[in-house]
Amino acid sequence: MSGWMHHLLIVPIALPLVSGALLMVYDERRQFLKGVINLISALTTLYVAIRLLQFADTSATGVYLLGNWPAPFGIVLVVDRLSALMLVLTGVLASAALIFSLARWHKAGAHFHSLFQFLLMGVNGAFLTGDLFNLFVFFEVMLAASYGLALHGSGVQRVSAGLHYIAINLAASFLFLIGVSLIYGVTGTLNMADLAVRIPATAGDERLLLEAGAAILGIAFLVKAGMWPLSFWLLGAYPAAAAPVAASFAILSKVGVYVLLRLSPLLFGEKAGASAGFGSVVLLVGGMATIAFGMIGVLASQAMGRMASYSLLVSSGTLLAATGLSDAGVTGGALFYLVSSTLTISAFFLLIELVERGQSPAANIIAVTAEAFGDEEEEKEKPDDGSGSAFPGTFAILGVCFAGCALLLSGLPPLSGFIAKLSMLVAVLAPPGPGVAAGIPLAGWIFTALLILSGLAALLAMSRIGIRMFWAPVDASVPRVLVVEIVPVILLLSLTIALAVQGGPAMRYMQETARAVHAPVQYVHDVLSAPRARRAPAREAAR
Repeated sequence: MSGWMHHLLIVPIALPLVSGALLMVYDERRQFLKGVINLISALTTLYVAIRLLQFADTSATGVYLLGNWPAPFGIVLVVDRLSALMLVLTGVLASAALIFSLARWHKAGAHFHSLFQFLLMGVNGAFLTGDLFNLFVFFEVMLAASYGLALHGSGVQRVSAGLHYIAINLAASFLFLIGVSLIYGVTGTLNMADLAVRIPATAGDERLLLEAGAAILGIAFLVKAGMWPLSFWLLGAYPAAAAPVAASFAILSKVGVYVLLRLSPLLFGEKAGASAGFGSVVLLVGGMATIAFGMIGVLASQAMGRMASYSLLVSSGTLLAATGLSDAGVTGGALFYLVSSTLTISAFFLLIELVERGQSPAANIIAVTAEAFGDEEEEKEKPDDGSGSAFPGTFAILGVCFAGCALLLSGLPPLSGFIAKLSMLVAVLAPPGPGVAAGIPLAGWIFTALLILSGLAALLAMSRIGIRMFWAPVDASVPRVLVVEIVPVILLLSLTIALAVQGGPAMRYMQETARAVHAPVQYVHDVLSAPRARRAPAREAAR
């Protein structure tokens, strides 16, 4: 990466920062102008992320030395296949959620557009940074913006859930800071590539402190990733948040998964000495427990928002368990699943708000009661007068989108959810040679069973709610849905279809990404050997 392309690496951080600051200058009465600036910034950031993805797929790791200080002494930004993938996914979700919010939600509270840009800056920075200290900084920027967005729109339930969300994440930030401090005290560095070099040489009491710091740091990330039993804050906060906020928050839990996936093989991989595989058992067992907990919650949920939150837990649990298996083949399928499930859940959060507009809360209670105890009125035959009722066009569109979400969450063919789960199952169960099927570990069989059962649970729950909402509603009216609201939902679901159609190239990218993550030698070499920028001739002469 050279010339002006080299500076694209800092754009996903600098552009949202400048845009967010600019948006604070304008009065809240100029919402249209602020919305236009916000949208232009988000779409530009998405375009830059796509260019970085193209670079990462064809070239080595891109390294940006801030202040022209070499690693590990200076701050570095690093883009590779994994970080570029997460940048594009963030840009897509942010653009869709923002377009949806322009219908009405961006006017529900103050400083929505600035907070949205600062959230984008924090998430992008977390994916690009190459050292733990700046990971903490961007983590805090992301959380600070999310606090304001979680409370956006006011309301007793939203404020109550938002304050709970803030308290838990502040505690996680405190743990993050303690863990980083312990690691720095032992190694004298926070650069990720430099840590990968120094950790194998750490032994004795220092090794114990290092592992304690890594464990505390891991707990902070597991809180954000939503691993059971650290996930109870998520179940109240996400359904209570405004629809575009919840849709954009779908990527936040993946920040914790990303960091664990990045640091686990980098710092404690095969060449990290006695700590090889450090934390993999916790990730595997905790991830499978999260899948089971989320699956039970999906079946028990009567409200769609609650079910979407449990589906998010199932997604996080699947990714954590796949990370704990420490296999490049499983990780490749998990990355495919990460993209598919995140797009689906984000679209589902947006769709829920549209569907529930036409539903009466009292009618929903009656429907749930009828499901539990039966309804004698339904058993009485009604005279057939030969007339029928037309199915409104809006309901038809919403119903098709709901069916798409159901297929994706259940992992049924031919959509991307099926491809993602199948690729993980093949990697877990495919024997390394003829007649070696007995060598499949028990954890692999449990993971397989949970993956299949979670899909079945999603299918049953979505079918039940779909019948209640679309097929036999008790007292439903056709909701008023604007084009600007339904287009983002269709766009996100269309991307999952495109992901399935282009499954071959997409899976190739994911598998190459997984191999690079599990063998980070090239990453370490590129970061530590990144050349400093040459000084201009005039400045050299002046010196």
